[in-house]
Amino acid sequence: MPRVGDRVCSLRPLGRGFLTGEIRNPDDLAPGDFRRNSPRFQGENFTENLDVVERVRQIAREKACTPAQLALRWVLEQGEDILPIPGTKRRAYLEENVHALDIPWDLPEAGRIEQAAPKGAFTGLRYAEAGMRTLDL
Repeated sequence: MPRVGDRVCSLRPLGRGFLTGEIRNPDDLAPGDFRRNSPRFQGENFTENLDVVERVRQIAREKACTPAQLALRWVLEQGEDILPIPGTKRRAYLEENVHALDIPWDLPEAGRIEQAAPKGAFTGLRYAEAGMRTLDL
């Protein structure tokens, strides 16, 4: 993960929009949206990834917050040296993201989220094959 000073930065903590809960099928993406070419947003991967989002959505409903807020709160709770950096284009989303700080938190909830969406839960490569070759893995 990238670093800023002594802090680790979590880029794309909302799964390129998946965890906003707004993307329910590929047609929700604009025709020129780069995610249409992302393996995670195609075919069976898309369907399986929606299952992960639905599990997160259920916990968010119980907490009276959005899936995006829940995801951001989870990242914030990973340690004082970790910062989420969501790619926010609209002021309304920025304001919604800030309210992730208002969500009450305890360790059992963290465990529920980690069980609902464990590391590696999303299927499909992060980028198309050409993009994957540019990463420093």
